[in-house]
Amino acid sequence: MNISEINTVTDFIILTFPCSREVQIFLFMLFSVTYTLTLMGNGAIVCAVKLDRRLHTPMYILLANFSFLEICYINTTVPNMLGNFISETKTISFTACFLQFYFFFSMGTTETFLLPLMAFDRYLAICKPLHYPTIMTNHLCMNLVAICWVTAFLCYPVPIYFMTQLPFCGPNTIDHFLCDPGPLLALSCIPAPGIELSCSILSSLIIFVTFFFIIGSYTLVLRAVLQVPSAAGRCKAFSTCGSHLVVVSLFYGALMVMYISPNSGNPAEIQKIVTLFYSSVTPLINPLIYSLRNKDMKVALRKILVSVKIDESE
Repeated sequence: MNISEINTVTDFIILTFPCSREVQIFLFMLFSVTYTLTLMGNGAIVCAVKLDRRLHTPMYILLANFSFLEICYINTTVPNMLGNFISETKTISFTACFLQFYFFFSMGTTETFLLPLMAFDRYLAICKPLHYPTIMTNHLCMNLVAICWVTAFLCYPVPIYFMTQLPFCGPNTIDHFLCDPGPLLALSCIPAPGIELSCSILSSLIIFVTFFFIIGSYTLVLRAVLQVPSAAGRCKAFSTCGSHLVVVSLFYGALMVMYISPNSGNPAEIQKIVTLFYSSVTPLINPLIYSLRNKDMKVALRKILVSVKIDESE
């Protein structure tokens, strides 16, 4: 029998966080606020870099791209999650589910490529300061960013295509707040060890190769910083890299818990909390991490606030 003939599921039910109606409304309001703040925080960084010519340098170009990515990232999951909080049906079509899967993982993969690029930029700035302006030009920086985006969006089409060919004949309830590979594979009518293994290997390669690249870059940075004679110089270098290391730790820590094995035995509630952390919470706190530790960014953000107040008064 053709697999497509027994693939009777046309939509999925996203359980999100099963709880009383009152709690659902509270969660809707809570995540609506965090969603708005995330858009405002990351949008402010993008605008600051675009409007302040002093920030037209590779480091801030990368930061603006990272903030733009965070805006795209949360839009793959949070709007649908908010809709499910107040919806009675909580359904998502078969096609929309796999599209969400594709864009969510592509955005996440783009982030795993951008973070090593940001680490490489800091390595060049600190370890090769005399050659940095000629090596990392704005043109090269934008080309590298484009490569990160394009490569990331080419990683998952094939695994997702084969997953869509699996028979889903019921039940169709996903115990998650998004279309994630683990819960989806669990709903297939037949075992799919090959697809599960390929997803695990691909995720592991992306996570570990980029993670060890970051570790290698910052090992060289640390060695160079420790050789700086003045304490003030060492503090400045550590401050420059500290915010990036915090973001890396938060993001990669959650990823390693989740996607080294899609069905690694983590309880459903733990999977939801960890996924919620790196897909919704970290995009919210990243602007605070980067702006509070960066004087130039704080000055640029103050200028935006002043200009907005002036426009409102007029």
